[in-house]
Amino acid sequence: MNQDVLKKVELWKNSPIDKNLREELLSMDENALMDAFGDDISFGTAGLRGIIGVGTNRMNVHIVEKTTLGFYNYMVKKYPDAHERGVVIAYDCRRMSKEFSLAASKVLTTHGMKVYLFSSLRPTPELSFAVRYLKCAGGIMITASHNPPQYNGYKVYDDKGCQLIPELADLVTKEVNNVKDMFNTLGNKDAELKIIDKEVDDEYIKMVKTIEVRKDTKKDNIKVVYTPLHGTGCTHMVRLLNEAGYPHIYPVSEQMIPDGEFSTLRSPNPEESSAFEYALTLGKLVDADILIATDPDADRMGIAALNDNHEYVLLTGNQTGAILLNYLALNKEHDKSSYVFNTIVTSNIAKAICDKQNLTLVQTLTGFKYIGEQAELLEGTNKKFFFGYEESYGCVVAPFVRDKDSFQATLLLCEVASYYKEQGKTLVNVLDEIYKEYGYYLEGVQNISLTGLEGAKKIKRIMDTFANLNLKKVAGKDIVTFENYELSKSITNGKESLITLPKASVLRYIFDDGGYFALRPSGTEPKLKIYIAIVGKDKEDAQSFIEKVKEELMDIVNNVK
Repeated sequence: MNQDVLKKVELWKNSPIDKNLREELLSMDENALMDAFGDDISFGTAGLRGIIGVGTNRMNVHIVEKTTLGFYNYMVKKYPDAHERGVVIAYDCRRMSKEFSLAASKVLTTHGMKVYLFSSLRPTPELSFAVRYLKCAGGIMITASHNPPQYNGYKVYDDKGCQLIPELADLVTKEVNNVKDMFNTLGNKDAELKIIDKEVDDEYIKMVKTIEVRKDTKKDNIKVVYTPLHGTGCTHMVRLLNEAGYPHIYPVSEQMIPDGEFSTLRSPNPEESSAFEYALTLGKLVDADILIATDPDADRMGIAALNDNHEYVLLTGNQTGAILLNYLALNKEHDKSSYVFNTIVTSNIAKAICDKQNLTLVQTLTGFKYIGEQAELLEGTNKKFFFGYEESYGCVVAPFVRDKDSFQATLLLCEVASYYKEQGKTLVNVLDEIYKEYGYYLEGVQNISLTGLEGAKKIKRIMDTFANLNLKKVAGKDIVTFENYELSKSITNGKESLITLPKASVLRYIFDDGGYFALRPSGTEPKLKIYIAIVGKDKEDAQSFIEKVKEELMDIVNNVK
């Protein structure tokens, strides 16, 4: 073990740490100590996220306290009235979520800052809404979204209810790093801790209902199975849909129970087909039209819809986003000053729809905070926010929430399903019609899991390898543009230009027909993500090409030592 790691370990051993953490620390061998103390957990695309346990590279109460003090110091410098405005804190169903929320509350109140703490678990989009509704200086959400049970996380929000963009997150990181004694973070004041629940719940649900487009939707013609996957969606979703007029909502009772162990699931991720096992059983029993699953903090929504063979088909985030965007474009008033936002790894079908339907599309980096930032930039202009979505199952219809919102997404999806069922169409039929009109856009994602410090180093070596390969052709198709977002550099047919988006660890290669593949280390999980997007003559043509691309790229990856 190197000296820096030894110093950290000794500091923790000689400090007043939580007794459970101390027991874990004393039981660790050298490899475990290196993994837990060999790095410091840092902000990614969604704040802090890591395995729960002892150490500087883990999520624990001392890391939460240190981070909270840093966030406090950032807020009081940015907002002169931060103490009076206060902070909202919410938490999800995970291990230690409530304990972390109480630890954060204590740091803030003992430094004189008012805290609004939800009385029990609440979804991430409601936290974003609450910051704006209560006019707070910021927000904290304790969640690790769809990660496995051993993870937890800590997301911070600005006074507009938006996750911090990198420049602001860097300022918070600087303040966190300036906290010299992470075991002595409490102040000597006693500010108000206000418990919130029904008032904010009711206002949030009232606002979600405003996103409905067609007031004449039949609503009683569809059956919907819903599962929150043991997460925060259990708080409001069934109530929302019932109050909005949908009488045939069938919750998966086994998964309506908050459970940080996710005991009925292999993965609490609506991107995974396994997450729908219980919903599928209930769907067949009640003959449901659609199955809906939201992730543990209820910012993302996944769906499965019936096809003509009466089988349930799991739709991707790109496919669901295309269905919702197309419906809005056909049914909601707009013009060229109406803006749609998505990310650089979202399907190109959005551009095709926006071009034909007289909407303006703007692409951002990956991370919904960038879409939230764009919503803020539109305020006070003659431009209007129309829709925002990304491939990873998140969208927002109206920006009273500045983050992904599965409640808005679910309510709109039910409207879409009901509207088209009146025409004798399933959502799968609708998707096929969109493909026939705009082209067969298909996407694939290859996830490469590489855990621990060695995994992080391997991911960097893979990214460095691709950055220097000078690829000209993949799967028989010519590459015309290479974009390196880390260097803010784009090269098209040998000509270099500047990328104006913020710097990020993303590499993107664009084919001559507009398809692409991109590599990006996940900011929320220990994995490298490879995104592939193509438009083909038909499904088989597109799928075949994606598999060829995956095969060639994985050959390169597997040769990186």
